Amino acid sequence: MTLKSQNSRTLWLDYLKSFITVLVVAHHASLAYTTFAWFDSSAYINSTTPIVDPQRWIGMDVFENYNDIFFMFLMFFIGGLFLVKSIEKKGVLYFVRDRIKRLFIPFLFLGTVLMLFSYFPAYYLAHRSTNISDYVIDFFTIENWPPGPPWFIGVLFFFNLIMGLLYPFIKEKLNRGSDKVSFFTNRPVSVFAVLFCITFILYVPIAYYIGAGKWISFGPLDFQLSRLPAYFGYFVLGAVVGSSDFDAHIFSYSSRFVVQWKHYFIFSLILYSALTYHNVTDILGRFVDNGVMPEFSAWMIYYALYVGTCRAACMAFIGFFKTIVKHSNKLWNSLSENAYLIYLLHYFFVIWAQFLLMRYEIHALGKFSIVFLFSLTASWTAAICLRKINIVKRYL
Repeated sequence: MTLKSQNSRTLWLDYLKSFITVLVVAHHASLAYTTFAWFDSSAYINSTTPIVDPQRWIGMDVFENYNDIFFMFLMFFIGGLFLVKSIEKKGVLYFVRDRIKRLFIPFLFLGTVLMLFSYFPAYYLAHRSTNISDYVIDFFTIENWPPGPPWFIGVLFFFNLIMGLLYPFIKEKLNRGSDKVSFFTNRPVSVFAVLFCITFILYVPIAYYIGAGKWISFGPLDFQLSRLPAYFGYFVLGAVVGSSDFDAHIFSYSSRFVVQWKHYFIFSLILYSALTYHNVTDILGRFVDNGVMPEFSAWMIYYALYVGTCRAACMAFIGFFKTIVKHSNKLWNSLSENAYLIYLLHYFFVIWAQFLLMRYEIHALGKFSIVFLFSLTASWTAAICLRKINIVKRYL
């Protein structure tokens, strides 16, 4: 079989996207077992995660933090890759209507229903109550209508809406940008440098002045404020690259961008190690305390390592999947076809599994493994069953 899937999408990108979905499931499965996890019983939505288990392991910190640095940036980039081709094929009005059906309606209605079922264990742990009406009131008022992981789908919808409505006015600029993509085919260092600067400019100033962890919500729409401009930038960047013949140029098999994926993966681990194992924050903190450098400079060094890790990891995973995906695989096809529903469904299984395992004295790694495998299998199975319903298969 060719490297194009039946719907003419690029197979290796579909597999990459489904792999990131698996990482998302693993990411949420790990959060209950990190050493930094904490629970706020006055409003569980303020907690690091809805379920915090007594069993902790620092290995979960390393895994979770590495994922968090890059995988949502990469998801928004992939989300923009087929934007222009989709608009050109469907027209602006049909494109917007399609995104409402495929993104906004599942986000608003299915996401809300699923989160109502998902967050109940957190409410129970906070209040030791099983009163459903009180829980629902608390969900929409005290917890402020938490969207859970579907926040990504809500933000992605609005990015699509903005770009769809602006497309007639920015079409030429996107085309001019896409013409320059092939220039970077055999210039991976230039790619890294340019994208490092873009990411640094879009992310660091906001993260520095307001804090990297600040979230903003409007009804069910919830997003990490410091990352929003960078996420939109990656989405637009995906649209620019997607307007070009990227599979034959910058992401071709012979492209140094692709060939050197191992170098970027190792580089990402080196930079990430500087942020974690070498405890760079303590070293920089001592420099600041001793007057060796100003606090601002210390923060810029920290963020430079952070942004570098993000960029190197994104480039590594793109190159890796372009390299390894030679043929279609039945199991991975199923994963790819059901990835959207797996993303929507998995949180219910993750939280309830973490909740039910709290009473057992099992090492954190063991609990994580059980939660991850169960949640992935259960959400995958549920997705396959739901997609046998025609209307679900059509839009999800």
